[in-house]
Amino acid sequence: MEEETPLYGLDKEIQAKISSKYSTEREQEAKEWIENVIGEKFPSDDFAESLKDGVILCKLIGKVVPGQGKYKQSKMPFIQMENISIFLRGAEALGVPKYDLFQTIDLYEKKNMTQVIDSIFSVSRYAYKAGTAQTYLGPKLADKQQPVFSKEAAQAANATYNTYQYGYTGGANQSGMSFGKRRDIVGSDPYAQYK
Repeated sequence: MEEETPLYGLDKEIQAKISSKYSTEREQEAKEWIENVIGEKFPSDDFAESLKDGVILCKLIGKVVPGQGKYKQSKMPFIQMENISIFLRGAEALGVPKYDLFQTIDLYEKKNMTQVIDSIFSVSRYAYKAGTAQTYLGPKLADKQQPVFSKEAAQAANATYNTYQYGYTGGANQSGMSFGKRRDIVGSDPYAQYK
């Protein structure tokens, strides 16, 4: 059994901050959603250990993205990490942005389980939007609203601008300005005040 390296300084603070954001309620919601989608129970009560080999995640992505989620069941770490990568690629194919997904190491070494749960929430929303899941977790994805203006409305809007909004200065320009010359503060005769 390998010993985990102790954390010090900034690493310890970052890990404490990540751990403080972890929610067992969100974990339970994600677990129930996955069980409903794949139609089977988790093999263990430990959420992270159940997902660690990537098999459940591959089954999930196989249900929500047809043609994705081919996996191998193995105790070898490389195969388990490959299963997790298959899930992540399938989530990207579903349309989940990369910034919403976790990294393989976050799950495999339990580095950032909060991000793993957030990713499952995001997959649920995109699967619901695609029509491959009946429910979703968290807020619903917004649909893009494209504004539509008629040509007359656009031309009417052009008439509402006045020149003061563009910085009109009443005809002032830079004539009489000289660049590169010394500034003349006292006039052309500096000793005029002493005469």
